[in-house]
Amino acid sequence: MPHKHDVPRPPARLILTTPEHLIAFGFGSGLAPVAPGTFGTLVGIPFYFALSWLPWQAYVIAVALLFVFGCWVCGTSARLLQVHDYPGFVFDEIVGFLIACAAFLPALGGPAWHPAVQILAAFVLFRVFDIAKPWPIRVIDRHVHGGFGIMFDDAVAGLFAGAALWGLGQVI
Repeated sequence: MPHKHDVPRPPARLILTTPEHLIAFGFGSGLAPVAPGTFGTLVGIPFYFALSWLPWQAYVIAVALLFVFGCWVCGTSARLLQVHDYPGFVFDEIVGFLIACAAFLPALGGPAWHPAVQILAAFVLFRVFDIAKPWPIRVIDRHVHGGFGIMFDDAVAGLFAGAALWGLGQVI
């Protein structure tokens, strides 16, 4: 498969009419001409609001199921486009953001900040880890392929952001 930056941008009509592409592209947010990952992460906010009402165990299960589903849908979309981890694939950002937000689950003893502060902090820290890709995120991004690879580096970025949020909550 060609590298993600070596392929032309797929037409919006293709992305918006194929269910696998529609979901992998974050319901169209991955079509943003700049910073598609940031726009995709924004789509994670309504997902968080919908899931945050669940008991913590159900939240964790729902996010795990979304991760597994994302492996399939992003892998399928990559195969259809014949490109690995196209920049417009942002379902992984949605799930990574939800993983970061798990730091606020009361069962984990996370910070009980105002919801707007929680979302902003999770958004910023997740984007920092997703963009900077510190070790081992960069290694995963470069060497783990397929749908699992597309999802896994963002899941680890979400874990890093969640750990940082949890740690901040312990000192603030």
